[in-house]
Amino acid sequence: MATTQAAQPTQTGQSTRGRFVWHELMTSDPDAAQDFYTKVVGWSTTKFEPTTMDYTLFMAGETPAGGVMATPDEAKAMNAPPSWIAYVEVPDVDATAAETAQSGGRVVSPPRDIPNIGRFAILADPQGATFAVITSSSQIGEENDPRQGEFSWHELATTDDVGAVDFYQKLFGWESKSHFDMGEMGTYHMFGRDRFTYGGMMKMSPGMPGPYWLHYAQVDSADAAAERAKEAGGNVILGPMEVPGGDRIAVMTDPQGAAFAVHSKHSAG
Repeated sequence: MATTQAAQPTQTGQSTRGRFVWHELMTSDPDAAQDFYTKVVGWSTTKFEPTTMDYTLFMAGETPAGGVMATPDEAKAMNAPPSWIAYVEVPDVDATAAETAQSGGRVVSPPRDIPNIGRFAILADPQGATFAVITSSSQIGEENDPRQGEFSWHELATTDDVGAVDFYQKLFGWESKSHFDMGEMGTYHMFGRDRFTYGGMMKMSPGMPGPYWLHYAQVDSADAAAERAKEAGGNVILGPMEVPGGDRIAVMTDPQGAAFAVHSKHSAG
């Protein structure tokens, strides 16, 4: 993986704890995935250099928005399907991995270093949803509101929403921002840090696969992006639809089967 928000060569600390800093697609066909996402989201691509692995960046203008790589052999051995994973900044990856295990979660891939990038690990929460953590080698840039082409929402569907909220609050220091009653579907818990709301957590509907994290990219129009996804060989599984506040979303899978979502602001029409 690669993060490219580095600024000055100072160690990150508590002030960046809990920030989403990178999003990565591991897939069976990186070339096909690049074609799909450039059409649907509007990203461009560029090879990440220097690196010993074949890694491509998705670019939102001049800003790296995420990365794509072939599914590693160790993940293939675990029958891991194509999927997106988000990296959250922490002060100490090893301590976070240990805390996850002590809290009933699991260390999927133990902490390791990537030269000039940082130290990372892939973990699973107590309900089984996977996520990644990283301690970046360099100070990461100032946090801003998501722009078009960047990831703007992160949603957890889980078997135990109350337990998940507690787990992530303790692990990352995330704060409860608000919540709303979804009727028979239960409560939607929104979370974040400082002035930023990062996403929501909810209980899975019966029969849903998971638990899992779903990541939303901000696009020009969720409706138009859904049409582009279908034309590019993807499958739209929810929406396009309006959500509270007037924004619109669509949830889809890409041609290789990775789940993904798009989000457009109300002002985008």
